[in-house]
Amino acid sequence: MRFRSRNKQEGPELNLVPLIDVMLMTLIFLVVTTSFSKESQLRIRLPQASSTVKVTKQMLRISIDATGQYFINDKQLLKPTPEALRHEMQRIAGARRKRLVVVVHADAKTPHQAVVYVMDAARRLGFRNLTFATQQFAKPPK
Repeated sequence: MRFRSRNKQEGPELNLVPLIDVMLMTLIFLVVTTSFSKESQLRIRLPQASSTVKVTKQMLRISIDATGQYFINDKQLLKPTPEALRHEMQRIAGARRKRLVVVVHADAKTPHQAVVYVMDAARRLGFRNLTFATQQFAKPPK
Protein backbone atom coordinates (compact mmCIF):
# COMPACT_ATOMS: atom_id res chain seq x y z
CA MET A 1 0.00 0.00 0.00
CA ARG A 2 1.28 3.23 -1.02
CA PHE A 3 0.53 6.35 0.93
CA ARG A 4 0.52 9.57 -0.82
CA SER A 5 2.50 12.24 0.85
CA ARG A 6 0.87 15.50 0.90
CA ASN A 7 3.22 18.29 0.08
CA LYS A 8 2.38 20.83 2.61
CA GLN A 9 4.16 23.99 1.69
CA GLU A 10 4.76 26.36 4.52
CA GLY A 11 4.96 30.05 3.77
CA PRO A 12 7.98 32.13 4.67
CA GLU A 13 8.09 33.14 8.30
CA LEU A 14 9.53 36.23 9.88
CA ASN A 15 11.58 35.56 12.97
CA LEU A 16 11.13 38.57 15.30
CA VAL A 17 13.58 37.51 18.02
CA PRO A 18 16.70 38.98 16.33
CA LEU A 19 14.80 42.22 15.62
CA ILE A 20 13.79 42.52 19.28
CA ASP A 21 17.41 41.85 20.34
CA VAL A 22 18.75 44.58 18.06
CA MET A 23 16.14 47.10 19.22
CA LEU A 24 16.84 46.33 22.89
CA MET A 25 20.60 46.74 22.40
CA THR A 26 20.03 50.05 20.58
CA LEU A 27 17.83 51.30 23.40
CA ILE A 28 20.41 50.32 26.03
CA PHE A 29 23.16 52.04 24.03
CA LEU A 30 21.17 55.27 23.77
CA VAL A 31 20.32 55.31 27.48
CA VAL A 32 23.93 54.71 28.51
CA THR A 33 25.50 57.26 26.16
CA THR A 34 23.02 60.07 26.73
CA SER A 35 24.57 62.96 28.58
CA PHE A 36 22.29 64.76 30.95
CA SER A 37 22.73 68.52 31.21
CA LYS A 38 23.22 69.95 34.66
CA GLU A 39 20.77 72.61 35.69
CA SER A 40 22.10 76.03 36.55
CA GLN A 41 22.78 76.44 40.23
CA LEU A 42 22.03 80.14 40.29
CA ARG A 43 18.81 80.62 42.21
CA ILE A 44 16.82 83.58 41.04
CA ARG A 45 13.66 84.93 42.57
CA LEU A 46 11.80 86.80 39.90
CA PRO A 47 9.46 89.55 41.11
CA GLN A 48 5.81 89.48 40.16
CA ALA A 49 4.99 91.91 37.43
CA SER A 50 2.00 93.24 39.34
CA SER A 51 3.89 94.02 42.56
CA THR A 52 6.31 96.79 43.36
CA VAL A 53 9.65 96.56 45.12
CA LYS A 54 10.65 99.25 47.57
CA VAL A 55 14.03 100.70 46.65
CA THR A 56 16.45 100.66 49.56
CA LYS A 57 20.08 101.55 50.04
CA GLN A 58 20.89 97.84 50.22
CA MET A 59 20.43 97.42 46.45
CA LEU A 60 22.97 97.24 43.66
CA ARG A 61 21.21 98.46 40.53
CA ILE A 62 22.56 97.13 37.24
CA SER A 63 20.98 98.54 34.09
CA ILE A 64 21.55 97.20 30.59
CA ASP A 65 20.46 99.18 27.55
CA ALA A 66 19.38 97.80 24.17
CA THR A 67 22.98 97.75 22.88
CA GLY A 68 24.31 95.75 25.84
CA GLN A 69 25.95 98.70 27.63
CA TYR A 70 26.16 98.30 31.44
CA PHE A 71 25.31 100.91 34.07
CA ILE A 72 25.95 100.22 37.76
CA ASN A 73 23.99 102.54 40.06
CA ASP A 74 23.40 104.80 37.02
CA LYS A 75 27.13 105.11 36.24
CA GLN A 76 28.17 103.78 32.84
CA LEU A 77 30.95 101.22 32.60
CA LEU A 78 33.70 102.28 30.22
CA LYS A 79 34.26 98.73 28.98
CA PRO A 80 31.16 96.56 28.44
CA THR A 81 33.04 93.33 29.17
CA PRO A 82 32.21 90.62 31.71
CA GLU A 83 35.55 91.17 33.49
CA ALA A 84 34.96 94.92 33.86
CA LEU A 85 31.43 94.27 35.10
CA ARG A 86 32.62 91.75 37.68
CA HIS A 87 35.44 94.05 38.86
CA GLU A 88 33.11 97.03 39.28
CA MET A 89 30.47 94.97 41.10
CA GLN A 90 33.16 93.70 43.48
CA ARG A 91 34.52 97.21 44.04
CA ILE A 92 31.12 98.74 44.82
CA ALA A 93 29.73 95.89 46.94
CA GLY A 94 32.84 95.12 48.97
CA ALA A 95 32.06 92.86 51.93
CA ARG A 96 28.32 93.61 51.81
CA ARG A 97 27.72 91.09 49.00
CA LYS A 98 25.60 88.71 51.02
CA ARG A 99 23.26 91.48 52.19
CA LEU A 100 22.93 93.40 48.92
CA VAL A 101 20.13 92.71 46.48
CA VAL A 102 21.22 92.89 42.83
CA VAL A 103 18.40 94.41 40.78
CA VAL A 104 18.77 93.97 37.01
CA HIS A 105 17.02 96.55 34.83
CA ALA A 106 17.28 95.19 31.28
CA ASP A 107 15.79 96.80 28.20
CA ALA A 108 13.34 94.59 26.32
CA LYS A 109 15.75 94.47 23.36
CA THR A 110 18.85 93.72 25.43
CA PRO A 111 20.87 90.78 24.11
CA HIS A 112 20.36 87.72 26.30
CA GLN A 113 24.10 87.23 26.66
CA ALA A 114 24.43 90.60 28.43
CA VAL A 115 21.93 89.47 31.07
CA VAL A 116 23.71 86.12 31.43
CA TYR A 117 26.99 87.97 32.10
CA VAL A 118 25.33 89.85 34.98
CA MET A 119 23.90 86.63 36.42
CA ASP A 120 27.27 84.88 36.14
CA ALA A 121 29.15 87.78 37.75
CA ALA A 122 26.68 87.86 40.65
CA ARG A 123 27.03 84.11 41.18
CA ARG A 124 30.84 84.18 41.07
CA LEU A 125 31.05 87.10 43.50
CA GLY A 126 28.74 85.42 46.01
CA PHE A 127 25.64 87.60 45.81
CA ARG A 128 22.70 85.71 47.27
CA ASN A 129 19.77 87.82 46.05
CA LEU A 130 19.21 88.62 42.39
CA THR A 131 15.97 90.04 41.01
CA PHE A 132 14.80 91.49 37.73
CA ALA A 133 12.91 94.75 37.52
CA THR A 134 9.70 94.67 35.51
CA GLN A 135 7.12 97.19 34.49
CA GLN A 136 3.71 97.00 36.06
CA PHE A 137 0.97 95.82 33.76
CA ALA A 138 -1.47 98.53 32.78
CA LYS A 139 -4.99 97.80 33.97
CA PRO A 140 -7.34 97.08 31.09
CA PRO A 141 -10.11 99.66 30.61
CA LYS A 142 -13.52 98.61 31.89
